[in-house]
Order: sequence, then C-alpha cells, then structure tokens
Amino acid sequence: MQINDRMEQLHNAVSQTYIAVEPDGPGNCGKQERGRSREIVCEHFLDVYVDEQLTFRLTCTATHLPELILGRLFTEGWIESVRDVESITICESGRSARVFLQENLRGSGRQIATGREASCCIGNLTFLEKNGKRQLRELPGTEWQNAWVFALAEEFVGDCELHRQTGGTHSCYLGVRDKYVCSMEDIGRHNALDKCIGYALLEQLELSECILFTTGRVPTDMVQKVIAAGIPVLASKAVPTDQAIELAKKYRLNLICRAWPDRIEIYHDARKQS
Repeated sequence: MQINDRMEQLHNAVSQTYIAVEPDGPGNCGKQERGRSREIVCEHFLDVYVDEQLTFRLTCTATHLPELILGRLFTEGWIESVRDVESITICESGRSARVFLQENLRGSGRQIATGREASCCIGNLTFLEKNGKRQLRELPGTEWQNAWVFALAEEFVGDCELHRQTGGTHSCYLGVRDKYVCSMEDIGRHNALDKCIGYALLEQLELSECILFTTGRVPTDMVQKVIAAGIPVLASKAVPTDQAIELAKKYRLNLICRAWPDRIEIYHDARKQS
C-alpha cells in the first residue's frame, strides 16, 4: 500500500481571548477580568473518497489522518487488511483524501445511503452504504492481566500533548499485551480509537493481542468498533452504558471501565468463560 500524505503542517490549537467572570456576592453580576487567553483545539474537516466516490465526511483533529482513514475503513468493514488498499493520498490542505482499493474490490457492494448516516457524536457522516458490512463475531478467549490495564492507565495520567495544551481532546492508548505501543488523540473519541486501530494495521500488529484504553465513555458504537477490529480488551477511564455491557458479554469482549492507576472496575471478564 502506498501512502502519499501531502498535507502541510496545520495548527491544531489557536489562542483565543475570553472574559473571566467570578461571583461577587448576592445580586451582583460578578467580577470580570478581560484580556485572558487560552489555547483552543481546532476542528478539521476531511472528505474521504473511496474509488472517487464521497464515502465519509469526518470532523476530526488534523493528526495521523492515514491511520484515521484506515481504522475507519477497517471497523466499517470496507477492508479486511491494509493489503486491500492500493493507495491513500491526502491533499496539501488536508481537506480531501482519496483512497483506491485493490482492483478486485472496486465498486463492490456499494449503494448511496438513504440520507446521511451520522456515525458519532461529533457529526461524522457516511454517504455510501456497503452491503455486507463486517459481521460481529465472538472474540476468541485471550489471556490478559489486570497489570496490563493498570500500566495503560499510568500512561493516561501522563497525558497527551494536545490535551495538555487545550484540554479539548479525547485520547486512546494502544498496548500489545504488557507493552505500551502508542497514543492517539482527537476531538472525537471514535476518531482516536480508529487512529489506534489504523496504526496497529500499518504496523502489522496482532490485533488479538492488543488492548485499547480510551478516555471517553463507552456506548454500544464504541464496543462495536472494538469487536469488529477483533481486539479482545477495551478499557476506559469513563463509564459504559447498559447495552454496551450486554454487547461485550455477547461477543466475549473484556470490558474494564473507571480505570485508574489504583483501581479498575471489570464489567465483563471473558477469562471466566474460557
């Protein structure tokens, strides 16, 4: 696969001034301080064309875009591996990406979506439907240790650069068994997750030995992405929903939430099913 990333370096944060207001007693409008400034995270908009058809419109952070695109294509069932992709080209502005699949996959099983399908809380849109999207399959029994999750939680405490600068991003950390591999961040937790999955694909990591740690809450769509990727362990510093827990149980996903360096809560432990 060929990656041609022409995107010039973009600003991911800008300085903005604001007025700080503090309470100043009952019935008072408050004490105001002008002229303060803060670094604010930038939104980036990316149109992804697959074989010259507009397929995704992503609202994201302009970092690691090839990984984001690959992770998205993989978790949505457009590709089975990086070998299915002939090339990814990102333009100078980073606003447009063109993906060409291998010749035997071009145009297969696509139809115009009935309306624009919202794919996450930040308004990412899907324009094409693919027949036979990746079917969720029960994950194989995989051994893992609580210590591996604690180690990723320690990495999270160290924080990521853009979040440290702005406080405005979600992060996702990737581990392979007991080894920390990388972290990705984005304004959307779904995007940060896809970036880590895309990185794992590019590095040809064994997905069945991976662990993902996300800073965001865990509803069903996040769980579906991880199951679709074949990754057996998902941890989060935040909370799951009831249906996310049910889905994890159905497909044997190890689900750990409220994960911190000194305590974790295991909502489903597939080790006990083995």
